[in-house]
Amino acid sequence: MFWVLFASAWRGWQSALVLVQPDTVLRWHRDWLRRRWARRSGRNRAGRRALDQELRTLIAEMASANALWGAPRMHGELRKLGIEISERTVSRLLARLSRPPSQTWRTFLANHVSALASMDFFTVSTWTGRLLFVFVVLSHNRRRILHINCTPHPTSAWTAQQLVEAFPEDTAPRWLLHDRDTIYDDAGRRRIASLGITEVISSQRSPWQSPYVERLIGSMRRECLDHVIVLSEAHLRRILRTYLAYYHRSRTHLALDRDAPDRRPNNAACGRIIVTSEVGGLHHRYDRQAA
Repeated sequence: MFWVLFASAWRGWQSALVLVQPDTVLRWHRDWLRRRWARRSGRNRAGRRALDQELRTLIAEMASANALWGAPRMHGELRKLGIEISERTVSRLLARLSRPPSQTWRTFLANHVSALASMDFFTVSTWTGRLLFVFVVLSHNRRRILHINCTPHPTSAWTAQQLVEAFPEDTAPRWLLHDRDTIYDDAGRRRIASLGITEVISSQRSPWQSPYVERLIGSMRRECLDHVIVLSEAHLRRILRTYLAYYHRSRTHLALDRDAPDRRPNNAACGRIIVTSEVGGLHHRYDRQAA
């Protein structure tokens, strides 16, 4: 009846005739119904509230920084932050994120930095021009100076004894970095091996291969030794002890997230500021007086 009435109303219907299958007509009708109900459903979008973009960003950052975490572990961490979210939602978001296949190189190296140490010599001139040799051993973990001493005549036996004093009992690291100085002869290497340490020898004229101890020596010169006149060997030892106390307790490091090797506490933003002189007045420490 529809087609009869349609042909009666439009005499030129044959010019626009398109031959189709009955299934095509049914598909057109289903598509029209789908669009019709989609428009009606869109007027009232009830249901689960969409996640905030800030929360999505937080979950993405947590997933990127913690490659070993799954949805249950991350859901528990979010609960500790007071964020109410279902574990299923976290799992669904993780499935859409591009996560690293393993831990980062920074994490891998940080887990092994405690097994590394470096040693090196540098020279200091006294007021008479006498040359003193300073031997320093630095632990890469927390940038702690394990041992420091000076002598006017360094020998292989003296250096080997300094290593014994630097690593008492079972505190020796797994690897020890040093350059190709001839003072590290066979006797010194046998002493290093007896402590259970593996040597890592840098290439010739490549101080960048041992950057931590080189940076320490530069800091000691710039922050202390370049500003004093060393009178004697005993005087140099006193200066070094004073600087080491400042270095470990007060001096902040960028690599330690602006903390000191001995973990300097953060003071609350209250109380009067107290200034303490360090290294004979070359540096100062600022603390707040306890209430």
